[in-house]
Amino acid sequence: MALLDTFLAPPADRLRDAVVRRVRATFNDTSRGQTPVPPSVDALFPPDSPIRMVHADITAMMVGGIRGLLLQMLHPHALQGVLDHSNFRADMHGRLRRTARFIATTTFGQQDNARQAIKRVNAIHERVSGTLPDGTPYSARDPETLAFVHLAEATSFLAAYRRYVRPAMPMAEQDEYFRQFAVIARLLDADPVPETRSEAERMMRAMRGHLRASPEAREVADLVLNQRPEGAPVLVQQMLGGAAVDLLPPFARAMLGLRNPPLGALGARIATDGMGRTLRWAFRQN
Repeated sequence: MALLDTFLAPPADRLRDAVVRRVRATFNDTSRGQTPVPPSVDALFPPDSPIRMVHADITAMMVGGIRGLLLQMLHPHALQGVLDHSNFRADMHGRLRRTARFIATTTFGQQDNARQAIKRVNAIHERVSGTLPDGTPYSARDPETLAFVHLAEATSFLAAYRRYVRPAMPMAEQDEYFRQFAVIARLLDADPVPETRSEAERMMRAMRGHLRASPEAREVADLVLNQRPEGAPVLVQQMLGGAAVDLLPPFARAMLGLRNPPLGALGARIATDGMGRTLRWAFRQN
């Protein structure tokens, strides 16, 4: 009966359903029985709050996620942790999907599930440690390293949301976004954590001296931008990667050798904006 209902549905509804199914399959490991995280009224954050609005936009989160990961690889400790303890070369898509699910669970899921997800990540971080090539020890539990990882994510998600969804987002709501996201960062033991956009910008400037360009960082950047997940259209990958590179601070593009987005800045922006509008239509978020 459900199949018949689908066949008899108006063309627009069938198209919507097809788009939604494709997106959900991309972000959920169906082989393990994963389904989308349902929004809960018992979440860490109330409905219609800035963090839930920003994290609900699929296109902005994809662009912001790529941008954030590229920035994180400029931090020597974060980079070495990925090189020593991650199978990113074989499963970059899986890494990005796990990060997306963590964000969804901690933003929209029930508080108990959110706290359990944070507890699991903290336990994983306990096992991630080692030494840099120069002998300096690193640990994924280091508060300052965690703070930069959070800073890269928060600034990237918000930058993409403002670019592709809500350019006129009031500063008060932007500051509230940082305050809300800080709740998750502190549960992960990150410190210091920005609570306003101006604090985030000051922290990014202060961190510049700790970031390093390296062949390894450029290798990860190349994989992030060019490793195509099975079944993913090449043009979509190039579009999202181009949009992410376009949003990077100029210093980060230069350090990673990414001075020109693959499709050109204007082309990436136009294509990504169109994709965002399509997905918001499909998910009835207009």
